[in-house]
Amino acid sequence: MKFCSNCSNTVELRIPNGDTLPRYICTTCNIIHYQNPKMVVGCIPEWEDKILLCRRAIDPRQGYWTLPAGFMENDETLAQGAARETLEEANAEVEIGELFAVYSLPHISQVYLLFRARLLNLDFSPGIESLDVELFSEHEIPWKEMAFKVIHDPLKRYFEERHQGKLGFHMGVIDHSRRA
Repeated sequence: MKFCSNCSNTVELRIPNGDTLPRYICTTCNIIHYQNPKMVVGCIPEWEDKILLCRRAIDPRQGYWTLPAGFMENDETLAQGAARETLEEANAEVEIGELFAVYSLPHISQVYLLFRARLLNLDFSPGIESLDVELFSEHEIPWKEMAFKVIHDPLKRYFEERHQGKLGFHMGVIDHSRRA
């Protein structure tokens, strides 16, 4: 960040009085520009024993499979964001259910929230960010072609727990900056 979004003057990175972290502060109007993690909301759309996946048409990981998910917008709830992303990426209508997983990705300043969801009908098709959308049963999931660990891991856990007859809530951290 180089310029203040309030008055267009330059900003400098320093620790504000009473804070502990460096922030961008305008050198003229003294506005503090906080930068916080982005929220990514999505769902695990269920139809009978199958899950709806999207093949990405965009980078990163173009051509790989993922659950419908994306950045939350202002003025929407978590559930509204997950439903909107599913509609945008798969042209699919869902009923959002319980929160299934929350994963922190500190290395890219994101938090993923995945809900369970019920597909309301089979009228789905690729949205602008998808090359393809398809229902998969567990043995058909293209595990080696999954776009992200933050999608792969909760989906694996979902199937494991579904076999046990009890789906719970999970929190985790995926931090690639700590790799050896």
